[in-house]
Amino acid sequence: MPLQLVEDAFGDARNAQFLCVASDLAYLPQDQGGPAYQELLGLEAVLFSVGNTQAFEAHNNDHIVVAFRGTESPTTIDGLKDWLVTNAANFLILPEGRMGTDFAAAGVGARFHQGFINAIADIWDPVFEKIQAERTKSDRPLWLTGHSLGGALALLAAWLFQRKFVPVHQIYTFGGPMVGNDQAAAAINKAYPNKVFRYVDRIDPIPRLPTVSLADNEFIHCECEVGLGTAQGISSAAEQLRELAGQAVSGLINATIAEDIWKAVQSRLNAHSLENYKQRIASL
Repeated sequence: MPLQLVEDAFGDARNAQFLCVASDLAYLPQDQGGPAYQELLGLEAVLFSVGNTQAFEAHNNDHIVVAFRGTESPTTIDGLKDWLVTNAANFLILPEGRMGTDFAAAGVGARFHQGFINAIADIWDPVFEKIQAERTKSDRPLWLTGHSLGGALALLAAWLFQRKFVPVHQIYTFGGPMVGNDQAAAAINKAYPNKVFRYVDRIDPIPRLPTVSLADNEFIHCECEVGLGTAQGISSAAEQLRELAGQAVSGLINATIAEDIWKAVQSRLNAHSLENYKQRIASL
């Protein structure tokens, strides 16, 4: 059966399969990604790249998809180490500057991951302008997706679209980390009830970060998690990270503990790969 998006089905495996492939193609350069989106998904696609943030906007007569790219090296993800482990507590902030007003609307006490906010701020303007142009031509369902860091950016983009009165139909993420504290997660849940679907392999450690049960770390996921794999996997991944984080003094991770945590993460990177997610979702 060809890959397809089913507009009136929410949390459907067919949508997950389609958008998982879209997230995978987001790692390609324009000269490869454009033809691949057309061949595999029937979408005309263009790559936006600003700083270290990339996303493909892809569309046909029926749908618009924005697929955010994750880290440049999804098989090593060393670039996420500082964001997810070393400086996690310091990165939970109320955004300032031109993004501040939009994210302050999440409510008193809402805090977001600074690194993720900076990344979405880099690319927001050209992506938003492209979506507005496409909606002017024809108002179609807008789908957001991404793997790893790309999943975090998809959630933040959903919030920004909501602030600009642009309806987002559904959001599907794969192996995404947490983007903010409980107030931030509650705001996203309220804005998108039953429209966010976070696919998580239970032995993938990245969705368990930035938080690893540290005293001053308040990161939490928004709804709704779709677990892949066995329940035993989720406990073993979480317990391993908690045990390592438990070595911290007063919730502060030193360089040695951060390195140990990252080694534990790297030992499970196969579970974080999009190839793994595609295989698991195909079996649903």
